Amino acid sequence: SSQNLSEEFAEAARQLKKEAPRIQFGKIDVTHQHDLRKEFNIQAFPTVKFFVNGSREDPIDCKGVRKASAFITWVKRRTGPSTVLINSTDQAEAMIKAGDLAVIGFFRELHNDSVEVFCETARDVPEMPFGMTASEDVCANYGVQRNSLVVFKEGKPVHNEVLEDGRQSKLGLTRLIKTFTLDLVTEYNIETSVKIFDVPVENHILLFTPMNSETFSEIYENYQSAAAQFRGKILFVWVDTNEARNGRIFEYFRIRDIDVPAVRILNLTSEARYKMPADEVTVENLREFCQSYLHGKAKQHLPSEEIPQDWDKMPVKVLVGKNFNSIIF
Repeated sequence: SSQNLSEEFAEAARQLKKEAPRIQFGKIDVTHQHDLRKEFNIQAFPTVKFFVNGSREDPIDCKGVRKASAFITWVKRRTGPSTVLINSTDQAEAMIKAGDLAVIGFFRELHNDSVEVFCETARDVPEMPFGMTASEDVCANYGVQRNSLVVFKEGKPVHNEVLEDGRQSKLGLTRLIKTFTLDLVTEYNIETSVKIFDVPVENHILLFTPMNSETFSEIYENYQSAAAQFRGKILFVWVDTNEARNGRIFEYFRIRDIDVPAVRILNLTSEARYKMPADEVTVENLREFCQSYLHGKAKQHLPSEEIPQDWDKMPVKVLVGKNFNSIIF
């Protein structure tokens, strides 16, 4: 909530006052400050912006940061080095074992395009520690190819991304790494919805099925297998259709009891919805659906009732979603 964020922001300000007194924290109620809102294009509340070197030009947006510790890390990484330089295996192990997640870049040299993208990504993901190394011993110890990024979860490597070809953008890596703050498949509920929307992946796939159905474990397993392939591109969410509190999300997608198990893709930016053409939730069908969507070949799903047989018999025509476009446009 806005109140919580305000408290965490204040806590970050208190802690940084001792550590870095030159970083000033301020709070403005822009309810009546229309000029300020317009100048800095403030559309949502609360908005946090970071002004550098006394200039009001191009402040940096601080998005998706909710905890005081993450605010502090975010600010520190913008005013100093964004990653820790690792020179020994002991140092690497200490970072990997310190918390749930850690990201380490293994490089041939510490000055190239891949390193730059890695360091920029670290600035945008303050929730986890970032380290980098060009030490032959450290790379050999983990058996990692140089110029790659490894995500460690609970002390074990869970993802290895080669950075050699320079294909990955900062945004692509940020999306990928932030997905590790969630499970491969995240159950949708009141608590997780905030986390789901914090991860900057705009494509969400949703599986609607009751947990107590006989086929649940098989369907869920297939869904999880497909999720691994699209990590960072499509976020996999599961919605329990027996949970009464999920009623609003069923309404939004127009899901009825007879439709489940149902699979939909939602693009958060355009709010376009897509329905999986196949009825069976198999790994193959999910894979085909996700790939056709990512390649721009999936058909948009406009929830609609069937076209009434006598829709054009009277002077006033009857329109439903399925004939609306063709008749009106």
